[in-house]
Parts: sequence; C-alpha cells; structure tokens
Amino acid sequence: MQHHIIVSFGKDAEFEYKLAGSGAPDEARQWFDREFTALECDVATPTGKILAVDRILSVAKYAGEGRFRDQPAWGEQFAKNTASILGRDLIRVDVEQYSIGY
Repeated sequence: MQHHIIVSFGKDAEFEYKLAGSGAPDEARQWFDREFTALECDVATPTGKILAVDRILSVAKYAGEGRFRDQPAWGEQFAKNTASILGRDLIRVDVEQYSIGY
C-alpha cells in the first residue's frame, strides 16, 4: 500500500511524505511511546487514557516544525510509524488544529 502523510504546522509549513508500505503497528507504538516520553509530552484527556492519535499529535506538536525541517530522517520515521498505526493511504496530521484527517 502506498501512504501519503502530510504534517501541517499551518499554511506555509507542511511536510509531505510518500511511502511504499509501512512497518509493524507494535513497533510503531513503541517508537511513539519512546518519543512521547523523550519529548516530555503532556496531554490532558478527560478519561486519563492517551489514545494513539493523541500520541501522534503530541509528538508532532512537541517536536515542532523545526525538527521536521532540520531532521528529515526523523520526519520520515514519524510518517512511517503514523502510517503503521493508522493504516490509511492518506493521513493529514494538522498540528495547528490538533486533528488528524483521512
């Protein structure tokens, strides 16, 4: 499956990744768990549970536009793991609106 992941920090700050295939969902979850902890992400949820989409959005937010721009390999890893977890061919991670669209 071909994946197209767009990470947006606003109109003039979008990063696009086109990938052929994705990795294992369990490995992707572990990667997001590590990044979530390393970036000291904080998510306020009414249930106290942190969903996969919350982890994806928080890691993008806390990593910031600069990391996507300055560390393209990290951005590709983010995109690959996002595709692995969500399993969609088109994914838009809108950090500014804190939403994920398909």
